[in-house]
Amino acid sequence: MSVLIRDGGFVAEDWAYGFTDDRDAAGGETGPGLDLASDAEMSDLQALLPRLRMIRVVFDGFSDGRVFTVARQLRLMGYAGRLRLAGPLLADQYAMARRVGFDEVEVSDAHAERQGEASWRFRAAWQAHDYQARLRG
Repeated sequence: MSVLIRDGGFVAEDWAYGFTDDRDAAGGETGPGLDLASDAEMSDLQALLPRLRMIRVVFDGFSDGRVFTVARQLRLMGYAGRLRLAGPLLADQYAMARRVGFDEVEVSDAHAERQGEASWRFRAAWQAHDYQARLRG
C-alpha cells in the first residue's frame, strides 16, 4: 500500500482509475492515469496532454532530481491536470516538489512511518518559505 500526501497532510486515495505506462491507453474521462519514469521521453507527450487527467511520475531514489525537471517541463508544456510524484521523496524535498508543479506525493507505508505526517505538514507552508518570499519580506 501507499500513503498520499498533500499540503494538509496524509489523505485518502481518491483516484479510482488506476495507472498505466501505455500512453495510448491512458487518459479520457474514466481512463487510467499515465505512469512516467523519471527518464521518460517527453517529446511525444505534447499531443497527449489535453486528454490526461492524471500523470504520476515514478522514481526510485530521493537523489534522482530528474523528477523535478519532468514536472517543470510538463507544466511548461501546458499540462494542467493532476501531477503526482511517487517514490521515496524526503519530507525536506516536499517544498521543491510543490514549487515545480507536483500536486501531491505518494510514498510507501514504510516510508510514511519513518517520516510521519507531522514532518510533511511542517513543510506544507512551502509558498511562504522560499528564498524570494524572504527577500520580499
